[in-house]
Amino acid sequence: MRVATLGLRDGDREQLSGWVRSSTVKAGLAQRARIVLLAADGVSNTEIAQRVGVSRPTVISWRARYARCGLGGLHDEQRPGRPRTIDHEAIIAATLTPPPKTLGITHWSSRLLASRLKVDASTVSRAWRDYGVQPWRLQTFKFSTDPELVAKVTDVVGLYLAPPENAIVLCIDEKSQIQALDRTAPMLPMQPGLPERRTHDYRRHGTTTLFAALEIATGKVTARTQPRHRHQEFLRFLKQVAKAYPERELHLVMDNYAAHKRIEIRDWLAANPRVQVHFMGIPSNRGGFFNGGWGC
Repeated sequence: MRVATLGLRDGDREQLSGWVRSSTVKAGLAQRARIVLLAADGVSNTEIAQRVGVSRPTVISWRARYARCGLGGLHDEQRPGRPRTIDHEAIIAATLTPPPKTLGITHWSSRLLASRLKVDASTVSRAWRDYGVQPWRLQTFKFSTDPELVAKVTDVVGLYLAPPENAIVLCIDEKSQIQALDRTAPMLPMQPGLPERRTHDYRRHGTTTLFAALEIATGKVTARTQPRHRHQEFLRFLKQVAKAYPERELHLVMDNYAAHKRIEIRDWLAANPRVQVHFMGIPSNRGGFFNGGWGC
């Protein structure tokens, strides 16, 4: 006997198709959506069961659930049983509370916190996963000893929030001691089924220094490589930047290097008043807001 085609409500086909294609929807919900779509296309219950990999009574049950409740009927119902003895919010609150000093630890582990809360460790891990909490992760920071730090930050932040009209803001960064390396043996030819291979040792070809200026508005980069990192090389790079933007007011955000404050640099800046510099905190080997790197 031919089974009647299952009628879909307006707009449900798009939603069901989205559930089937989605990689984030639960597998059970995607499977039920596929059952309903096949039923709406007139496929028999037996064939649907074979295609989806479920029993025929399961197909009949979900067809009836959709016909009765629509899309809402395809979701899992509240299961009976004893309610959860501890709420996830309580676990997160306990996680953010520093451990007792007597334990000699800086942050909770799932087992230690579970023993303190009298729950299973998997419950703590599940709460951390649901809320994206990772107490074992570590971040570092540095306090600046520059007494003019507040003034410098105010200057640079004001420059970004309210740049001068028709002016160009450039973020200057320098990477010194970049090593030019070459493998001691060439890479072996790749063949189907074989991974890329290369030797573990290399020979050095000296070092170089990269000077770069990022235009904040457009992302354009003006760069120059130099054999050393001194005020002479930096002055040549400043002249290159000024030449790249002729007759334009330039605002340069740069690190607080000593090479930037040499008398030769100050004399050149005095002779070129259209170029203004804005210094940020202490030098660092990583780009960031407080050291003039690309992060600023």
